[in-house]
Amino acid sequence: MSEKKSAPTPVAINLHSKSRLLAIEFSDGASFRLPCEYLRVFAKAKEVRTLERPVTGKASVNITAIEPQGQYALRLTFDDGHDTSIYSWDTLYDLGANQERNWQAYLERLQEMGYDPEQRGDEGPKKIRLLYFTYLVKQLQKESEEVELPASVSDVTGLIDWLRRRNPDQAHLYRDGSFQVTVNKQFTEPFTRIDNGDEVALIPTSPNAPVRK
Repeated sequence: MSEKKSAPTPVAINLHSKSRLLAIEFSDGASFRLPCEYLRVFAKAKEVRTLERPVTGKASVNITAIEPQGQYALRLTFDDGHDTSIYSWDTLYDLGANQERNWQAYLERLQEMGYDPEQRGDEGPKKIRLLYFTYLVKQLQKESEEVELPASVSDVTGLIDWLRRRNPDQAHLYRDGSFQVTVNKQFTEPFTRIDNGDEVALIPTSPNAPVRK
């Protein structure tokens, strides 16, 4: 008789407040990045589950506290005051594994209600300050600039892609691995969120510019 396989449990839980993401790694090797908005929308508290309409207006919500509940769950406190939802390991794993399907169903529900999914919160054009260093200063002939980003640019990856498209002749200057990025003087992940008013620095890892291919 085979032994029952134990359910995956978290081995690492990290809140990325700037990006409003809860990153979770499980014992079976699965890892998920769960947006705070997603966790708030799919909160398990009775007052949320029994609502006739889905939760809206939480695009900017963030998690302010994470409290372990024994060895089986987390209690999350959100900055909109919601603090009654407890997320078991099974719930968090299920939310991660089915994130795309759940979110698409949520957006479709909003459309059925006549609620524009693209107007969920504070998304819109962003004005940021870009700082350049070493060879970027020489190649771009500037140390900094103020730019307005399209609404589609939401994170560091999107910003770099936009910079490459903005001037294809200089795209090689932004080659992967040739520089590091800070946002508001903090080193970033590719998924680090870009917000209006941020200061973003591009810091080359070598004094020599990448050669254009």
